Amino acid sequence: MPLSLADFDYALPPELIAQSPLPERTASRLLIVDDSRLEDSRFADLPDLLRAGDLLVFNDTRVFHARLHGAKDSGGRVEVLIERPVGRHEALAQVRASHAPKPGSRLFLEDVLDVEVVARDGEFFLLRFPNTDDLVDLLEKHGKLPLPPYIRRQAEEGDEARYQTVYARERGSVAAPTAGLHFDPALLEALRAKGVELAWLTLHVGAGTFQPVRTENLAHHRMHRERYVIPAETVDALTAARAHGRRIVAVGTTSLRALEGAAQEGDILAGPGETELFILPGFRFRMADALITNFHLPKSTLLMLVAAFGGTENMRRAYAHAVSERYRFFSYGDAMFITRQDTNHHPPGPLPAEGGDSGSPLDGSTQLTAPPSGRPGGRRT
Repeated sequence: MPLSLADFDYALPPELIAQSPLPERTASRLLIVDDSRLEDSRFADLPDLLRAGDLLVFNDTRVFHARLHGAKDSGGRVEVLIERPVGRHEALAQVRASHAPKPGSRLFLEDVLDVEVVARDGEFFLLRFPNTDDLVDLLEKHGKLPLPPYIRRQAEEGDEARYQTVYARERGSVAAPTAGLHFDPALLEALRAKGVELAWLTLHVGAGTFQPVRTENLAHHRMHRERYVIPAETVDALTAARAHGRRIVAVGTTSLRALEGAAQEGDILAGPGETELFILPGFRFRMADALITNFHLPKSTLLMLVAAFGGTENMRRAYAHAVSERYRFFSYGDAMFITRQDTNHHPPGPLPAEGGDSGSPLDGSTQLTAPPSGRPGGRRT
């Protein structure tokens, strides 16, 4: 029987939704899910879970000030959440208002920005901003940090640091890769001292990450597209880890989605790409052996992803345990360390592309190579 949206629902007491971070990043709890085994631990003890030679892959995206408030030229209040800039002066955005603005109308945002509504494409609007050499700089100056909708308060000064990872570098996300929020410099140094290798990629999280699944038949759901970049040195690290049988641990669903989305083409190439991969139970993973992640919303595509990775029944038991033990949920909440269920792994060898993407089959083994000079890498859509 095919899976439905109801298969990914669970009851969550509202008081378990973390509204603020803990004083220390590494003080979060960590639920270890190793097939059918559950173990309560602490994030500070992560080095004890890892082996020398393990490769951790982090997402170094940085959240920018993507939320703006103001009014339509008709006078109605409006809230704008930027999806992504699409040039020096324009951006795709979600616009929340009592009545959707029409193309050709204007928005007056944060008392200083006179913005034109150029066009609408489904849930997104194309907005044209005043002349600027750097639209993201303009947004950083006038916009606000976009805390998720389940955090029922306005962003505060402390969120400017705590809703970013300590290694955030590349501006472009409207939401933090929250598994990374638990790492501090001392923990990263402890991992290096143990012989754990650290590597980086960039996937910019778009506003679509907050969009609910609106169809009971999951085959009808279409994922939002996200951009990623995988550096050549990360490709080299992945190649070496695979060649020597070392574990690849994705830090967050964004890192996992970038790795698995890139691998759908057969080769992982250094450089930019895009993915709209929809990972459901039955998906065969090619790259990651373990996943560090926070707890996810009921009926969300991220909950479906972790169910695919760790096993649907294992995740049901893990989430029931987390609720019973009063874990803290969502962005500022606690974390999980999930070992991939073996039935969901595809070893190197020919395999037709599947899931939300199409592509060529693997040819003999999973190859991870840097592209020749001038050749774009990653998945091209």
